[in-house]
Amino acid sequence: MLNYDKYEYRIKGIESNKLICEENPLNQSPLNETEIQGKTIVSLISPGTELAVLKNASGQFKFPMSLGYACVFEIEEIGSKVTTLNIGDRVFCSGNHKSKQVAPENGVVKLPLNLDPKIAVFARLMGVSMSTLTTTNARPPQAVVVTGLGLVGHLAAQIFSSCGYQVFGIDPSEEKRQLAEKVGLKNIYKDFYYVKENYKGKISLVVECSGHEDAINDACQVVRKGGEVVMVGVPWSKRSSLPAFDLLSLVFHNYVNLRSGWEWEVPKQNQDFIEGSLQNNYAGAIRWLVENKIKVQDLAETRSPENPQQIYDDIINQKIKGLSCLINWQ
Repeated sequence: MLNYDKYEYRIKGIESNKLICEENPLNQSPLNETEIQGKTIVSLISPGTELAVLKNASGQFKFPMSLGYACVFEIEEIGSKVTTLNIGDRVFCSGNHKSKQVAPENGVVKLPLNLDPKIAVFARLMGVSMSTLTTTNARPPQAVVVTGLGLVGHLAAQIFSSCGYQVFGIDPSEEKRQLAEKVGLKNIYKDFYYVKENYKGKISLVVECSGHEDAINDACQVVRKGGEVVMVGVPWSKRSSLPAFDLLSLVFHNYVNLRSGWEWEVPKQNQDFIEGSLQNNYAGAIRWLVENKIKVQDLAETRSPENPQQIYDDIINQKIKGLSCLINWQ
């Protein structure tokens, strides 16, 4: 049993594929004047990124490391110059898996009273593909393909569909396809065959969320001339023997705009003469969740933070209900 009154806890990777719930004395450091602090209610695992970082196949990450970047917490203390938030407010932020959060006032989104924190925390993963939505030249009702219906891709398909695009979703996993259909998404397929047969040269945008080279190759075959293929899924490791020539030939002759879908191409805060920001996208995601435009109720099961190794092992071995896990810090 975790003792939140005496200790702070955080989930840490201590070596490749090894996790602990670390216990530390409560932090007594004073807040900066524009910061807020509070107790975490719930955090959300991003399976693709967190499992890839924890596996560390590329060797670019150093252990020990904290994991996570999506949470909701309740404010217990505010800095002297905080003006828009109060003690007792519940806020969303990009925080780690830990029992206490500290964040700048302008780095959180206040939750409406009627929004369940277990729903609100999905705003972070919605924000990944919302950067593509902010930057793409494709406009509704044009045709969009989303490849890879894991958590980020599933949310991307819902987001683009709710905005009026004609969306096609592709994933080889029957379970993921069924989950997409359960929330009302149409045109869900196991591969590109249907799209190639009926929409080749008519797709304005492919949101590639699997990180698989073959999916990018297929995407470059179906987009219209001048269409976009956006790599939202990170290519963490080589997964195909696809020759570079074959892909480059498609990009050149089909006039494909192949680009990164790195969410941080959008600035954190609103800026003059630049359309959109991460913070604005998170606020928009919260609003869509309140309006039930995006349905997330069945996307993750809830676990306690006491045994993080079991949580991540179950995600890897597909022994969870849904696409991820919520961590309940209460």
